[in-house]
Amino acid sequence: MTTELLAPLDLAFWHLESPDHPMHLGALAVFDAAPGAGAAADDEALVELLATRAAAVPRLRMRVRDVLLPVGGAAWSVDKDFDVRSHVRHLELPPGDFAEETARLAGELMERPLERGIPPWEMYVLTGGAAASAGRSFAVLVKLHHALADGMRAVAIGAGIFDQIADARAAGTRRARPAPPRSWLPGPWQVADRARDRIGELGRALGIGASVVRASRLDLRATTALVAGSSGTRRLATAVLALEDVRRVRKEHGGTVNDVLLATVAGALRRWMLERGERLPDCDPRTDPRALVPVSGRRPSRARQGAGAGGSSGSGNMFSAYLLGLPVSEPDPLSRLTAVREAMDRNKKDGPSRGPGAVALLAGQLHPLAHRLGAPLAGNAARILFDVLVTSVPLPRATLSFGGCPLREIYPMAPLARGQSLAVGLTTYGGQVHVGLVADGKALPDLDVLAKNIRRPRR
Repeated sequence: MTTELLAPLDLAFWHLESPDHPMHLGALAVFDAAPGAGAAADDEALVELLATRAAAVPRLRMRVRDVLLPVGGAAWSVDKDFDVRSHVRHLELPPGDFAEETARLAGELMERPLERGIPPWEMYVLTGGAAASAGRSFAVLVKLHHALADGMRAVAIGAGIFDQIADARAAGTRRARPAPPRSWLPGPWQVADRARDRIGELGRALGIGASVVRASRLDLRATTALVAGSSGTRRLATAVLALEDVRRVRKEHGGTVNDVLLATVAGALRRWMLERGERLPDCDPRTDPRALVPVSGRRPSRARQGAGAGGSSGSGNMFSAYLLGLPVSEPDPLSRLTAVREAMDRNKKDGPSRGPGAVALLAGQLHPLAHRLGAPLAGNAARILFDVLVTSVPLPRATLSFGGCPLREIYPMAPLARGQSLAVGLTTYGGQVHVGLVADGKALPDLDVLAKNIRRPRR
């Protein structure tokens, strides 16, 4: 495996992090113990299996180190002292409801920034709670720094813990040949080509930058429910929807499954705000809370190949995002869906480079030193761009298991930007839509109420 410079967006995520604003994403997977499953016989066996699976993913051996050139840059390199057991741990849940205790502990673990100087990831096996006596359930929490993986790449890396993926790898899947290291000092024959490319990139950067400025808000009249100072605390809540119901709505009323889910989030926010006594935004799309909806630029096959190789040039973050006003002021569910569908259709027509989500594209045009020096300013700018992150994370359609124990639920967890109090992750598995809500613990102490409103079908 070779040394690889951090891609510009990876570098931005690396420098955006602070003790109160950890920039890792994650997933909470819940498994049912299968009768006679050897790996689930005791907690230590689960931890050992998880450590073995994680150690087999080359990308998880990489750490970040500074480089002399380019100035302000950083590179991925293999950690020669890598010890997988320093990244994989077991925690016992206290007595109580398994789902509640798992969510509570996972929220506390998501508060903690990942240690720098070593590969930036952690995995936890969570056992105990009310499930201990029944011996039925356990959970695995995965934390990956956003610099290490975007959503699709995180899926490709995390999928390595499942039996189906690990077995396929062990069966003799061909190893990707490591890419040659990138040269930090261009040869004379490269200077002219790079100069021409930089001129083109400058033009694109100016266009994208203008789009971001146009989409920025100086008037922050949107709901105060999502506006709060960052406390550094994290709270996690989950919800489950029937995928069949979502598809039926899509079939009867048009749009995409993602449109239906975005409208569902808008409806849940509306009900939650009314229960809180919050003032709804005026019937003006400009005052609706804004959602940033990430759009991956990575093909699923490319993500899987990159995860196996661990050091390919295509391993950096590759996404932009759309901007969507969530119609919480609209009382009619079908009208909310229509508003979401029409807005997303406009977004797709314009492309992902015409809104604040284009910040991700703009990051790719900046010099590494700009990321190192400008990260605090960029982090504080998130509030004028959007109010809530809503991201859909694709999963393999196959039935998944760990040590013979079937995967029952999996909840994606997204990081919070500075000034943001809520992020919503969505994924489909086993005929269900699993919703992971991550919030600032002090700003949204009633996050469980919002989760219940996502499950409620009424207005």
